[in-house]
Amino acid sequence: MKNIKFIKNTLALMMAFLVTTSCLDLLDEPLENQIIAAETDYTQSSNMILMLYGAYGELYGSQWETYMLLGVRGDDVTAAGDQFPLTETDEFRYDRNFWMYNSVWLNLYTDLIYWHGAIEEIRKYQAAGANQANAEQYIAEIKVMQGFELLQLARTWGAILIPNSSQPSALYEIELSSFEEVMEYVSEMMDDAIPLLPSVHPKDRSDLRGGVTRGTALAVKAMANLELKNYSAVAEATGQIIGSNNYALEPDYYQLFKIPGKLNSENILEFQYSDFGTATGTRTTYPFVSYGPASWTPAVPGASTGWGFFAPSVKYIKFMLDRGEQERLQTTVLFTPDGMDEIMSDPQYATLPSWVSNITPDGDRFNNHPRYNFLSGKHYLPSNQLIPGRFSYGSNKNFTAIRYSEVLLMHAEALVNGASSSVLSADEAVNLVRSRVGLGQLSGVTLDDVLNEKYAEFGMESGIRFYDLMRYNRGTELNFGGRNFTPETDRYLPYPLEQENILPQLKK
Repeated sequence: MKNIKFIKNTLALMMAFLVTTSCLDLLDEPLENQIIAAETDYTQSSNMILMLYGAYGELYGSQWETYMLLGVRGDDVTAAGDQFPLTETDEFRYDRNFWMYNSVWLNLYTDLIYWHGAIEEIRKYQAAGANQANAEQYIAEIKVMQGFELLQLARTWGAILIPNSSQPSALYEIELSSFEEVMEYVSEMMDDAIPLLPSVHPKDRSDLRGGVTRGTALAVKAMANLELKNYSAVAEATGQIIGSNNYALEPDYYQLFKIPGKLNSENILEFQYSDFGTATGTRTTYPFVSYGPASWTPAVPGASTGWGFFAPSVKYIKFMLDRGEQERLQTTVLFTPDGMDEIMSDPQYATLPSWVSNITPDGDRFNNHPRYNFLSGKHYLPSNQLIPGRFSYGSNKNFTAIRYSEVLLMHAEALVNGASSSVLSADEAVNLVRSRVGLGQLSGVTLDDVLNEKYAEFGMESGIRFYDLMRYNRGTELNFGGRNFTPETDRYLPYPLEQENILPQLKK
């Protein structure tokens, strides 16, 4: 296990050479929650849980570019700012030399290798007499983390390497697994984990509040089987989550993505961060600054600006206006005056609803900036929700990775594709999501209805829209704003050149 600390620091140094200087200050922050196993006494079984804490620290320690790159290719998003690799990727002009591809690859593989090391260490505690049930649960939690990130890797690159140990050198001996093989592997890994995990909502865990539960593993299993088009397995997994009654939709969609939404009954997996209730001192944070405004007038003076790298698309905004959406559009999109003018320049949208404004319900004003006309509201924290004395954009806000509404809509998607369920009908599942935001009921729900509902519900959220379009060969939806999407070449990113040079399997 001594090698884990060395590997992680080495990879961090490699990434530091690849990033642009504007972001070096963030990437140079000290690494937290590292596993250091020198002279470990494995008979001290109370220390076994430290391996689990370290695993969560790794999951939460995401770099800014990871989920931004994973989410930028849908028709709900456009890249903004000065990050050339992100803009080119958004427009389907890929280059294996882009630093961002290598950085995201390293970020995810560093996690996977680290987690293998944590599992190996837990096994040593287990062999030395630690509580067997606890050890198996901790390993199951880490497997869910592995499954979630393997899913992201395969969705992004297609065929990938599945690590099998904490030794990076072992990757040389591993053959590529196809996209379908990765999804099958993830599904089977979740089957192993599910019975070992607590069947409660994450917030109700008494040992590690907010941690992985059975519902998390079932959701990851459903996501993998959705990609395999194994709709009966999707319906079965989502049906178990629904039938558990552990989860519920948050009535206030706007607040769901803000401080009141932390450890909400709707959240199945969220990355947790905290200011620990203090104005100064230690804090853990997600890099929401990358989504933040380069120019704004916050209701709380002194609240800091951001980089403005991620913007909603005009296509998405018009789609939402056409549907008469208010709550979800007002939550998902932050308007600038120039953005409102851009929408109104289309005669069909010359008059906008009165609630469309560059001032949020919390009083923050978003000003014009040459980088963007719109920003993501789902990555926005109102300045009046910052802990007094804290000013960093998004400080104390959690990052939501899987929500119950996604489970409901995956359930509906499975049913309209021929699966059966005694838990909820497709109409009932879709209408639960619609009712939450004041929309009327649908009857005889179709696949188009489900995909449109997912588009509206998950705008700006981690690439869900792009994956939906790929699953049904609807790439023509991505031909907007001058983009030209070619399914044969544009579904997956090219492997990073740095990785091709050291892993011969990637050149085959």
